[in-house]
Amino acid sequence: MIPYSLLDLAPVCEGSDTTQAFVHMRDLAQHAERWGYNRYWLAEHHNMPGIASAATAVLIGHVAGATSTIRVGAGGIMLPNHSPLQVAEQFGTLASLYPGRIDPGLGRAPGTDQATARALRRYFDSAEQFPQDVQDVLRYFEPVQEGQAVRAVPGAGLDVPVWLLGSSLFGAQLAAALGLPYAFASHFAPDAMDQALLLYHRDFRPSKRLARPHAMLALNVVAAETDEEARYLFTTQQQAFVNLRRGRAGLVPPPIDDIEAFWEPHEKAGVAQALACAVVGSRDTVRKGIADFIQRHRPDELMLTANIFDHDKRLRSFQIAAEVMA
Repeated sequence: MIPYSLLDLAPVCEGSDTTQAFVHMRDLAQHAERWGYNRYWLAEHHNMPGIASAATAVLIGHVAGATSTIRVGAGGIMLPNHSPLQVAEQFGTLASLYPGRIDPGLGRAPGTDQATARALRRYFDSAEQFPQDVQDVLRYFEPVQEGQAVRAVPGAGLDVPVWLLGSSLFGAQLAAALGLPYAFASHFAPDAMDQALLLYHRDFRPSKRLARPHAMLALNVVAAETDEEARYLFTTQQQAFVNLRRGRAGLVPPPIDDIEAFWEPHEKAGVAQALACAVVGSRDTVRKGIADFIQRHRPDELMLTANIFDHDKRLRSFQIAAEVMA
């Protein structure tokens, strides 16, 4: 099987708070390390009550300090919200603290709404500068050149493997042009996945950072003892997507018995499209679903994610997924 990794958003569930979310995050990371996950990534989001991973670099340090071998990184850092120098300094610091274990993944979206993007003091139109910002981050990790006025301290001269993230063709084309590893957000935006992979592999230019293309795909996996239980647990994520579309983003909701009574037909269709890359079921169902996904899309690595309300059930789901992958 190919390497498998884990994407976490530090979910804040109804009846809980961010402190408990971080306790669960640490616990999940430690279990993931024991279960053979290759990477543990956290994603930057802002102004979303159910997601506590806003200060992504801080949480990466917390997780890396609580583990010993698993790679820890960002899936991703939303570069329009940050200066390239600050990103290089933060991840240079993390890479100095935890050598060989830190993965900065860079994304072009703001990870929030436009009002919040303005509050972050880097405007959304700075996404137009994304290719240059990425190259600036890469340059800050290079050895310092004679006469260089600005350097990343720490950061300069460190071997930090930068990833590009994407949910459209833009990121695939940029990753190919720069010779960088590429992670596609197929767990919530699968429509352009096949074309993005085709462009990335076709146009890839080897670089000193990467000799051949390396593509990672994200996949929702909800595993339980039975298909019925897994479908029940999956209603948490389905509700969260509908609530977001309704403009009612809130804490992560508990699962419900009758999802059909919750949504309208057009909402159901929208969720089915957004979560098309999902494997939900018992061990056997998940084994077949993951194998079929790998066979069809041929990723070099999988990034598994699951938005499950109950922490113990979430742990069990990722454990089953790891046993299947191993």
